[in-house]
Amino acid sequence: MSLPLVEPDLSLLRERRVLIDVRAPVEFAQGALPGAVNLPLMDDEERRLVGIEYKERGQQAAIELGQRLVSGGIKDARVAAWHSLLQAQPGAIIYCFRGGLRSQIAQQWLADAGLERPRIDGGWKAMRQGLCARIDAAAEQPMLVVGGLTGCAKTALIQALGNGLDLEGCARHKGSAFGRHPLPAPSQIDFEHAVGLRLLSLDGPLVVEDESRQIGAASVPLAFWRAMEQAPRIRVEMPLDWRIGQIQKDYIDDLWAIYRHQCGEWLGWTLMRKQLATALSRLRKRLGSARLARIARLQALAFREHERGNTQAHEAWLAPLLTEYYDPMYRYQLERRDPQRFLHVGDWDSCLAAARSWSAEAARHGSGRLQPA
Repeated sequence: MSLPLVEPDLSLLRERRVLIDVRAPVEFAQGALPGAVNLPLMDDEERRLVGIEYKERGQQAAIELGQRLVSGGIKDARVAAWHSLLQAQPGAIIYCFRGGLRSQIAQQWLADAGLERPRIDGGWKAMRQGLCARIDAAAEQPMLVVGGLTGCAKTALIQALGNGLDLEGCARHKGSAFGRHPLPAPSQIDFEHAVGLRLLSLDGPLVVEDESRQIGAASVPLAFWRAMEQAPRIRVEMPLDWRIGQIQKDYIDDLWAIYRHQCGEWLGWTLMRKQLATALSRLRKRLGSARLARIARLQALAFREHERGNTQAHEAWLAPLLTEYYDPMYRYQLERRDPQRFLHVGDWDSCLAAARSWSAEAARHGSGRLQPA
């Protein structure tokens, strides 16, 4: 019988269609399509054995071994898992690496059980090529970069814009030594797919935060990052006390809320303290041993006071962290920028207004090459 196919259209992702990824778990962990659920045809060991058979004896021998390994109760359990998901999500679509043998087998087994579902022609590979092409195309769109000292709530500004692309959110990392998220970081492929997915709904001017190419474990695709480097900029400037409050929210309050939700009170508190202490220790080379020891003592005292209900005690170590580490580093980077590329410098609210004004103007003219204010 003819098994139905659907084109590798990125609208499947834009519409948040549920996808059944029948690749092995190890492949899924390396990178999947957004919205995919991993219900493999073969587990990792079965896939390994079939791969060896394919190399040594060819495709037909590999197919026959796969049929022997995934048969009887194992086959019934895998078909039942697909069937169960399709009962809850009847519009789900099947894919494997290239839309070939594995997804065809899954389709056939489901059809034999009385349920017909299409597979993606070209599979994961074709869809990934489309997402990567979308990122490369976005490098040609008008782009504005939001800079500023640490603690100026640049990410919040990006999130307040309808055309903002939150690269840190896609990377699940705040882009600094203290920015690691409690949840596992995405693979490079999953980061790129998250960026591509967001860009599917952004076909006009883009606003992004000033980032290095590396955000935690993720690397911004080269063409897009080069476009960021050449884009016009605005810079947020906020007073130190305001920035300390924002840093406490980002690095302590929000982090604590996530750890407490994921791990409970005692373990969450322990893990959060360990993460922040470890992050501070990684700054030894830049801070020097004496300054690091001083800030580490202040950090330990702040946590002790926090346990007693005095959450403001963190200001004692966050202030020197900003003034002695982050601020000098950003100002050094700022000196390397062409000041003519800053379209606006001001407080958070004025920068939000400037970003909206730039976006409207760029949408009208199709270009981000506007003159500085």
